[in-house]
Amino acid sequence: MIAIVDYGVGNIFSLVSSFRKIGEDCIITSEAGAIAAADGIVLPGVGAFGDAAAKLRAGGMDKCVKLAAENGKPLLGICLGMQLLFDVSYEYGRHEGLGLIRGEVRPLAERAAGLKIPHMGWNSLDIAKRSPILADVKSGEYVYFVHSYCAECADRGDLAATARYGTDVTAAVSRGNIHGTQFHPEKSGETGLRILKAFVKTTEVRT
Repeated sequence: MIAIVDYGVGNIFSLVSSFRKIGEDCIITSEAGAIAAADGIVLPGVGAFGDAAAKLRAGGMDKCVKLAAENGKPLLGICLGMQLLFDVSYEYGRHEGLGLIRGEVRPLAERAAGLKIPHMGWNSLDIAKRSPILADVKSGEYVYFVHSYCAECADRGDLAATARYGTDVTAAVSRGNIHGTQFHPEKSGETGLRILKAFVKTTEVRT
Protein backbone atom coordinates (compact mmCIF):
# COMPACT_ATOMS: atom_id res chain seq x y z
CA MET A 1 0.00 0.00 0.00
CA ILE A 2 1.30 3.43 -1.00
CA ALA A 3 0.41 6.44 1.15
CA ILE A 4 -0.01 9.69 -0.79
CA VAL A 5 0.46 12.52 1.70
CA ASP A 6 -2.49 14.90 1.67
CA TYR A 7 -1.49 18.34 2.89
CA GLY A 8 -3.78 20.36 0.66
CA VAL A 9 -1.33 20.89 -2.20
CA GLY A 10 -1.44 19.41 -5.69
CA ASN A 11 -3.57 17.37 -8.04
CA ILE A 12 -3.57 14.12 -6.11
CA PHE A 13 -6.30 12.35 -8.02
CA SER A 14 -4.33 12.03 -11.28
CA LEU A 15 -1.63 10.37 -9.21
CA VAL A 16 -4.15 7.95 -7.71
CA SER A 17 -5.36 7.10 -11.22
CA SER A 18 -1.81 6.31 -12.31
CA PHE A 19 -1.21 3.97 -9.38
CA ARG A 20 -4.49 2.22 -10.15
CA LYS A 21 -3.38 1.80 -13.79
CA ILE A 22 -0.34 -0.13 -12.64
CA GLY A 23 -2.41 -2.20 -10.21
CA GLU A 24 -1.10 -0.66 -6.99
CA ASP A 25 -3.30 0.11 -4.00
CA CYS A 26 -2.88 3.60 -2.56
CA ILE A 27 -4.52 5.87 -0.03
CA ILE A 28 -4.69 9.63 0.32
CA THR A 29 -3.99 10.46 3.94
CA SER A 30 -2.82 13.06 6.43
CA GLU A 31 -2.80 10.57 9.33
CA ALA A 32 0.56 9.77 10.87
CA GLY A 33 -0.47 6.19 11.61
CA ALA A 34 -1.47 5.50 8.00
CA ILE A 35 1.78 7.00 6.71
CA ALA A 36 3.80 4.92 9.15
CA ALA A 37 1.93 1.74 8.19
CA ALA A 38 2.30 2.20 4.42
CA ASP A 39 4.90 0.32 2.36
CA GLY A 40 5.95 3.54 0.62
CA ILE A 41 5.21 7.25 0.77
CA VAL A 42 4.58 9.75 -2.03
CA LEU A 43 4.90 13.47 -1.34
CA PRO A 44 3.11 15.30 -4.17
CA GLY A 45 2.81 19.02 -4.60
CA VAL A 46 2.05 21.96 -6.86
CA GLY A 47 2.34 25.52 -5.60
CA ALA A 48 4.56 27.66 -3.38
CA PHE A 49 7.30 26.04 -1.30
CA GLY A 50 6.73 28.18 1.80
CA ASP A 51 3.01 27.50 1.98
CA ALA A 52 3.52 23.78 1.40
CA ALA A 53 6.23 23.51 4.07
CA ALA A 54 4.02 25.37 6.55
CA LYS A 55 1.10 23.03 5.88
CA LEU A 56 3.31 19.99 6.40
CA ARG A 57 4.57 21.37 9.71
CA ALA A 58 1.11 22.44 10.88
CA GLY A 59 -0.18 18.89 10.63
CA GLY A 60 2.99 17.30 12.01
CA MET A 61 3.42 15.49 8.71
CA ASP A 62 6.96 16.82 8.28
CA LYS A 63 8.19 14.85 11.29
CA CYS A 64 6.22 11.76 10.27
CA VAL A 65 7.61 11.73 6.72
CA LYS A 66 11.18 12.42 7.89
CA LEU A 67 11.06 9.69 10.52
CA ALA A 68 9.71 7.12 8.06
CA ALA A 69 12.36 8.03 5.46
CA GLU A 70 15.17 7.99 8.01
CA ASN A 71 14.01 4.52 9.05
CA GLY A 72 14.41 3.27 5.49
CA LYS A 73 10.87 3.51 4.11
CA PRO A 74 10.83 4.35 0.36
CA LEU A 75 9.83 7.97 -0.27
CA LEU A 76 9.07 9.64 -3.60
CA GLY A 77 8.70 13.42 -3.88
CA ILE A 78 7.05 14.75 -7.04
CA CYS A 79 7.52 18.30 -8.41
CA LEU A 80 7.17 20.59 -5.37
CA GLY A 81 7.27 17.40 -3.31
CA MET A 82 10.80 16.78 -4.62
CA GLN A 83 11.86 20.33 -3.79
CA LEU A 84 10.58 19.88 -0.23
CA LEU A 85 13.12 17.07 0.23
CA PHE A 86 15.92 19.66 0.09
CA ASP A 87 17.41 21.79 2.86
CA VAL A 88 16.08 25.19 1.85
CA SER A 89 14.19 27.08 -0.86
CA TYR A 90 14.53 30.71 -1.89
CA GLU A 91 11.04 31.01 -3.35
CA TYR A 92 9.64 34.36 -2.11
CA GLY A 93 12.00 34.43 0.86
CA ARG A 94 13.94 31.69 2.63
CA HIS A 95 12.08 28.56 3.72
CA GLU A 96 13.34 25.41 5.42
CA GLY A 97 12.69 22.06 3.73
CA LEU A 98 12.84 18.52 5.09
CA GLY A 99 16.61 18.28 4.77
CA LEU A 100 16.57 14.74 3.39
CA ILE A 101 18.57 15.72 0.29
CA ARG A 102 21.40 18.24 0.73
CA GLY A 103 21.03 21.32 -1.42
CA GLU A 104 18.79 24.25 -2.19
CA VAL A 105 15.97 25.36 -4.47
CA ARG A 106 16.44 28.54 -6.48
CA PRO A 107 14.59 30.45 -9.23
CA LEU A 108 14.92 28.74 -12.60
CA ALA A 109 15.19 32.19 -14.21
CA GLU A 110 18.67 32.55 -12.66
CA ARG A 111 19.89 29.64 -14.79
CA ALA A 112 17.59 29.73 -17.84
CA ALA A 113 17.91 33.42 -18.71
CA GLY A 114 15.71 34.54 -21.58
CA LEU A 115 13.57 31.40 -21.63
CA LYS A 116 9.90 31.28 -20.74
CA ILE A 117 9.16 30.69 -17.07
CA PRO A 118 7.60 28.43 -15.92
CA HIS A 119 9.33 25.62 -17.75
CA MET A 120 6.26 23.81 -19.02
CA GLY A 121 6.06 20.88 -21.37
CA TRP A 122 7.85 17.73 -22.51
CA ASN A 123 11.61 17.42 -22.16
CA SER A 124 13.98 14.52 -22.58
CA LEU A 125 15.92 13.05 -19.68
CA ASP A 126 19.66 12.61 -19.43
CA ILE A 127 20.26 9.81 -16.93
CA ALA A 128 23.12 10.70 -14.56
CA LYS A 129 23.10 7.47 -12.54
CA ARG A 130 21.11 4.27 -12.40
CA SER A 131 18.58 5.17 -9.73
CA PRO A 132 16.07 2.46 -8.70
CA ILE A 133 13.16 4.61 -9.91
CA LEU A 134 14.82 5.04 -13.33
CA ALA A 135 15.74 1.38 -13.74
CA ASP A 136 13.45 1.02 -16.76
CA VAL A 137 14.06 4.46 -18.29
CA LYS A 138 16.67 5.39 -20.89
CA SER A 139 18.29 8.73 -21.64
CA GLY A 140 16.28 10.52 -24.30
CA GLU A 141 12.85 9.52 -23.03
CA TYR A 142 10.42 12.40 -22.59
CA VAL A 143 8.60 13.45 -19.41
CA TYR A 144 6.34 16.36 -18.49
CA PHE A 145 7.52 19.39 -16.49
CA VAL A 146 5.76 22.38 -14.92
CA HIS A 147 8.00 24.45 -12.63
CA SER A 148 9.52 27.88 -12.02
CA TYR A 149 12.14 26.84 -9.45
CA CYS A 150 14.85 24.22 -9.65
CA ALA A 151 16.76 22.18 -7.09
CA GLU A 152 20.55 22.13 -6.89
CA CYS A 153 22.19 19.12 -5.22
CA ALA A 154 25.06 19.83 -2.83
CA ASP A 155 26.22 16.26 -3.42
CA ARG A 156 26.37 15.42 -7.11
CA GLY A 157 26.02 11.77 -6.17
CA ASP A 158 22.35 12.45 -5.36
CA LEU A 159 21.64 13.63 -8.92
CA ALA A 160 19.84 10.90 -10.88
CA ALA A 161 18.81 12.74 -14.06
CA THR A 162 18.83 16.15 -15.70
CA ALA A 163 16.86 17.85 -18.45
CA ARG A 164 18.07 20.65 -20.70
CA TYR A 165 16.25 23.99 -20.49
CA GLY A 166 18.87 26.56 -21.36
CA THR A 167 20.95 24.84 -18.71
CA ASP A 168 21.01 21.43 -17.05
CA VAL A 169 18.02 21.29 -14.71
CA THR A 170 17.75 18.71 -11.92
CA ALA A 171 15.07 16.30 -13.13
CA ALA A 172 15.42 13.46 -10.62
CA VAL A 173 17.30 12.70 -7.41
CA SER A 174 17.99 9.54 -5.42
CA ARG A 175 19.70 9.01 -2.10
CA GLY A 176 19.23 5.50 -0.72
CA ASN A 177 15.50 5.03 -0.17
CA ILE A 178 14.71 8.70 -0.89
CA HIS A 179 13.79 9.69 -4.44
CA GLY A 180 12.37 12.70 -6.23
CA THR A 181 11.25 13.81 -9.68
CA GLN A 182 10.88 17.44 -10.74
CA PHE A 183 8.64 16.25 -13.55
CA HIS A 184 5.24 14.64 -13.09
CA PRO A 185 5.33 10.85 -13.67
CA GLU A 186 1.53 10.78 -13.52
CA LYS A 187 1.43 13.11 -16.57
CA SER A 188 4.30 11.49 -18.46
CA GLY A 189 2.56 8.64 -20.26
CA GLU A 190 4.08 5.17 -20.35
CA THR A 191 7.48 6.45 -19.21
CA GLY A 192 5.90 7.91 -16.09
CA LEU A 193 4.03 4.70 -15.35
CA ARG A 194 7.29 2.75 -15.56
CA ILE A 195 8.82 5.13 -13.02
CA LEU A 196 5.92 4.63 -10.63
CA LYS A 197 6.17 0.85 -11.10
CA ALA A 198 9.87 1.02 -10.29
CA PHE A 199 9.12 2.96 -7.11
CA VAL A 200 6.60 0.33 -6.08
CA LYS A 201 9.28 -2.33 -6.63
CA THR A 202 11.51 -0.58 -4.08
CA THR A 203 8.78 -1.08 -1.48
CA GLU A 204 8.52 -4.77 -2.35
CA VAL A 205 12.28 -5.29 -1.98
CA ARG A 206 12.16 -3.74 1.48
CA THR A 207 9.32 -5.99 2.65
